[in-house]
Amino acid sequence: MKITFVDAGVLIAAARGKDEQGRRAMAILDDPDRVFASSGFVRLEVLPKARYQRENLEAELYETFFESVRYWATVNEKLIANAFTEAVTDGLSAMDALHVAAAVDVGASELVTTEGPRKPIHRVTSVLIKTIHAKADGSST
Repeated sequence: MKITFVDAGVLIAAARGKDEQGRRAMAILDDPDRVFASSGFVRLEVLPKARYQRENLEAELYETFFESVRYWATVNEKLIANAFTEAVTDGLSAMDALHVAAAVDVGASELVTTEGPRKPIHRVTSVLIKTIHAKADGSST
């Protein structure tokens, strides 16, 4: 089984997407050869807004995903320090750095994102980055 950490964009694409990216996101989430890892950061990015806006089906998809997560990153000072190092090393945004550090913390095999291939997250070497972005030139999963 492959331990897969998905970022918030993948969950949003799965919940809202009727396009190719949405189909790719669902293919990741439905893959029986994957077990999932996540963090409180991803949960915070997607669930409160869906609940606030009363997007019940969207919130239900997120809740179902989080119930299926087998590996949860421990949010502590070490993870924050590792995220800072990732951000400085690869020029990542704060949230991308937190996701990368969380994926590394749980021993994920891969981090799947919606970010395009030219975005800074693809500079990361501490965990394999895969994208479902439509313009990934064959590098989508």
